[in-house]
Amino acid sequence: MDIIEIFGYAGALFIGIVLGLIGGGGSILTVPILVYALSFNPVIATAYSLFVVGTTSLVGALKNMMKGKVDFKTALIFAVPAFTAVYLTRAYLIPVIPERFFEVNDFMVTKNLAIMLFFAIVMLLASITMIRNGNRQLNTEIVEKKSNHLLLVVQGFFIGIVTGMVGAGGGFLIIPALVLLAKLPMKKAVATSLFIIAINSLIGFLGDVQNYDIDWLFLLLFTSISVVGIFIGIWLNKFIDGKKLKKAFGWFVLLMGIYIIYKEISDQ
Repeated sequence: MDIIEIFGYAGALFIGIVLGLIGGGGSILTVPILVYALSFNPVIATAYSLFVVGTTSLVGALKNMMKGKVDFKTALIFAVPAFTAVYLTRAYLIPVIPERFFEVNDFMVTKNLAIMLFFAIVMLLASITMIRNGNRQLNTEIVEKKSNHLLLVVQGFFIGIVTGMVGAGGGFLIIPALVLLAKLPMKKAVATSLFIIAINSLIGFLGDVQNYDIDWLFLLLFTSISVVGIFIGIWLNKFIDGKKLKKAFGWFVLLMGIYIIYKEISDQ
């Protein structure tokens, strides 16, 4: 095992620690770690990321369920179209994208490049949300208590496609939807989003199982390290205010997104 591989497994621990400290966002680093540190193909990396994201989110979701914080009715209204979209994207859309996507002035956009650039854009959007503390700014004192189920279904399907394309949970999109469309209080929205992310990611991963050979030994090891990191992060929360770290982590994700765009374009 070389130093880069060791860095990759250390990254798995870091993902979990961030999740334990700030409650979300850390999983967005899974794909870059798998691609750049462990040399996985972006398509396989996004597939493995779904399993890692789904499993780590499930740990948080189970904890919230025991505390009665998950709104199951809203979760199912949102999750059914979302996981349907994730599964269809992974099982049927990703496999039919041509390896040579399109060409612009002798610059070839390959399937792998398109996936990584789209992922980088999602990273930039997520980082802006974390930097601006966008979730805190959402008004949780809802005047109109009636939720908009139709818009919730539509947004669930859209977020499902994004999740399927990049292998990330999309919590920065799900939480605002649950607050603004489902009229959930912020704490319940955060708890419910973890449940939705777990369902979306794990069902989406099933779409990959039928198309690719999965290295289960590696995947379970990487995921286990990440889950251990969650408990370390939760323990560190006793000494460190995770919310104060969220903005700093947002800047880190922003820089990572910019780096991915630079690296992918410069390597072509």
